[in-house]
Amino acid sequence: MKNKKLKIVFMGTPEFSVPVLEALIENYQVVGVVTQPDKEVGRHHEIKPTPVKEVALKNNIVVFQPQRIKKEYQEILDLKADLIVTCAYGQMIPKEILEAPQYGCINVHASLLPKLRGGAPIHRAIINNETRTGVTIMYMVEKMDAGDILAQIDTPIYKEDNVGILHDRLSKMGAKLLIETIPDLIAGKIKPIPQNEEEVTYAWNIKREEEKIDFNKRTIDIYNQIRGLNPWPGGYALLEGKVVKIYEARISDSFFTTKKNGEIGKIYEDGIGVSTKDGEIIITKLQPSGKRKMLAKEYLNGVHEEDLLGKVFNEE
Repeated sequence: MKNKKLKIVFMGTPEFSVPVLEALIENYQVVGVVTQPDKEVGRHHEIKPTPVKEVALKNNIVVFQPQRIKKEYQEILDLKADLIVTCAYGQMIPKEILEAPQYGCINVHASLLPKLRGGAPIHRAIINNETRTGVTIMYMVEKMDAGDILAQIDTPIYKEDNVGILHDRLSKMGAKLLIETIPDLIAGKIKPIPQNEEEVTYAWNIKREEEKIDFNKRTIDIYNQIRGLNPWPGGYALLEGKVVKIYEARISDSFFTTKKNGEIGKIYEDGIGVSTKDGEIIITKLQPSGKRKMLAKEYLNGVHEEDLLGKVFNEE
């Protein structure tokens, strides 16, 4: 139900936030957008606006980009929003903002809280071999993703899902759930549910060392690590000292008993078979050092099979 009298300030930054902002613009009066400062991207260090900023400017909405929102928030308060909605904003929001709107400050988070609080819930859900995830809308508090729950929706994590696929699905689900939740929140029909602190888990941002594929793990764990980093930031392994990004793989039925973990033991029509702790994983999409991302069968067209067999990933 559209309510153009309700004044909303939206706070978000990446692509995940875009469907949420677009849904708010369609249904409510968005009086301001807060997003992270523009950053350099790509090898040419081009300054680009955040995805959320691009949408705001296209819709003639005023944009604020504080370096440190804990000290730069007065302009946001001056907008006198009835409700503040955040989604993947990227900074901790001070109490002065949280307490300002009549209807509070609510957040759209890509997990089934209290599971996976933090900045990388989609990556971690896949890497951790979770079978379900979802979106939670909750009140914002001064502790990360710890506020009372207003609404949730869940979805299976399919074995074909990667971060990109799940990201897009959850983003659309979050936008829909938010638009369904706001009218009931404004009408006082929702009884917030406190999170069970005993069930809390965390989804910390992915560190560089976690991007390295560890072939000493079980095949299923490697498979989940690869798809849980695809398409960004991308998993990698070292082959003869050079970085090879690994984007897609499939689990083999083979079991190598005489191979080292990480050893290339078999070449398939569609991929490169690599020995693991309990079997074999077949790399099907990769990016060799200095080259473009490609299917493994394209890569194999340019190399001799005997030049790969017996080589070991991450061997020092």
